[in-house]
Amino acid sequence: MTEPSRTLEVERKYDVDGDTPLPAWDAIPGVDAVTEGEPRALDARYFDTAEGDLARAGVALRRRTGGPDEGWHVKGPRNRDGRLELGWPLGEGDELPSAVAEIIAQWTTRPVFPLARIENARTAYLLTGPGGVVAEFVDDHVRGTDLRRGGQREWREWEMELGPAAPADDAGRDVFFQAVEQAVVAAGGRESLSGSKLGRALGF
Repeated sequence: MTEPSRTLEVERKYDVDGDTPLPAWDAIPGVDAVTEGEPRALDARYFDTAEGDLARAGVALRRRTGGPDEGWHVKGPRNRDGRLELGWPLGEGDELPSAVAEIIAQWTTRPVFPLARIENARTAYLLTGPGGVVAEFVDDHVRGTDLRRGGQREWREWEMELGPAAPADDAGRDVFFQAVEQAVVAAGGRESLSGSKLGRALGF
């Protein structure tokens, strides 16, 4: 079986209006520079069984094109503040690769089908410090399509995901995210009401 990439994803999401200015990051501990924004055009399809086995297990399965990590992704159940994300190359066509099917077999062996399409015009910024990348901040303009029931939703959201030079301890992470949230609120953002883009696309 092809060995996947492994990433522990620790992030926070925020809802934001279409005309809200970006936050100022000058008061974030450990951050001394922010890169220029990098535009990314992302297009993902999310899959599940007809019975919703993966959703009930807290698992997300997607195939995404665009961006530095395009490919197949399995996001495992949330564990405290993070989720383990496994990644594989795109491969040929939309058929589920056998390596991915072997992983999701721990939650379901039933056939999976596309249930939503998420198109995302993303601008990504790296927050860096003396040790490297502390976090990645993304400004997302999203269009979600429910492929089973029809209908589209559009929204804007921000995400802040910890990088390799982020605080390794819970207390340090709490301090970091408290400063981030203060900057987000000052700019006009607010805590996200939806746990994921998939949930929002499906009306949850």
